[in-house]
Amino acid sequence: MNITFLPAYSLVLLLILSSCNRREENPFWDDGTEKFEVHAIFDGERFPNVVVAMDGTVIATWGRDSYKVRRSEDGGNTWGPVITVADPGFHGGGLTVDENSGALFAFIEEGHPPSPLAVYKSTDHGKTWYMHDVEIHPDIKGNIPSMHMNERGITLRYGEYAGRLIRPARSYGGGNQREFWPEHYTNAIYSDDGGSTWHTSDPFPAYGTGEAALEELSDGRIYYNSRRHLSTDGLNPRMRFIAWSNDGGHTWEDMSVSDELPDGDQDRDYGLMAGLVRLPLDDHDILLFSNIDSPGGRSRGTIWASFDGGKTWPVKRLAEQGSFAYSSMAAGRNGTPSEGMIYLFYESEGKGKIARFNLAWVTEGEDWRKFLDN
Repeated sequence: MNITFLPAYSLVLLLILSSCNRREENPFWDDGTEKFEVHAIFDGERFPNVVVAMDGTVIATWGRDSYKVRRSEDGGNTWGPVITVADPGFHGGGLTVDENSGALFAFIEEGHPPSPLAVYKSTDHGKTWYMHDVEIHPDIKGNIPSMHMNERGITLRYGEYAGRLIRPARSYGGGNQREFWPEHYTNAIYSDDGGSTWHTSDPFPAYGTGEAALEELSDGRIYYNSRRHLSTDGLNPRMRFIAWSNDGGHTWEDMSVSDELPDGDQDRDYGLMAGLVRLPLDDHDILLFSNIDSPGGRSRGTIWASFDGGKTWPVKRLAEQGSFAYSSMAAGRNGTPSEGMIYLFYESEGKGKIARFNLAWVTEGEDWRKFLDN
């Protein structure tokens, strides 16, 4: 009996060890060699957003006067020509990849919102675009949301709402003038039918907010991180506002003000659009956040890293010493030329610059596993 038992036990042990090793694999770390490079891919205008299509094509969108796209099919080594999707067209942020079908959705407004909205769709990884008819339902206050200039959308992967498309949105109230800021609030739109019908979430639980980002954690909760232009309740508007959803992005609760993540330059109450991405690892909730680490002026673009789903942010690294304003982030997809790379698309010196780097660069070569919450 022992003769048959010991080999079987050994086999089980090997399988367990193998499973543990697989859980610790992280293509964004690879062998721990730091990788970082940056290139300017747009000149003039404003408003960055970046996603990675299902085939690994990196897609950067840009534009205040016209909505433009550039694509990289080799992981960001080279970039194709500018594709104009809408002229005129005002960037609505939140390019969204439907991971169920591979389609992409672009939200484009006629001018600075509140403004009429059009949705464009691509079914060939951003090569061509056509106008897509959608229905967007109002929120509980009766407001149809605006889109500018929130971070990209995502497809939910875990739990009851897996497959849902969701992206942050906002309400401008009566307009964008300062007198209306106390009416502004952040929210989200979500679709369960492949992007034809969109429902609007309840408002984020703080007024004066806008330009938000969200990511889903491996337990199915949604982490929501928002800019705040104006404090209406005495809370610090110079740090990011955080809330959570346990129902697929319909309601937001447990709001707090971050002690670690700044909202723009720290000499004024105005905030700054930020980038946010969760690295697509099933076993770890590693989040990266981009904003500025500046006492005054929009400069010193910085990446923060959390290894526990946004509870703590033990690592940060300077990405751009000089001019740095709005930013967006995306992560590469396994088995494609983008694998293992992280993309940061940001405004700098009147240009749209894109950096690509790995997790080893963020941690300055320190093993990522040392930051895990054990």
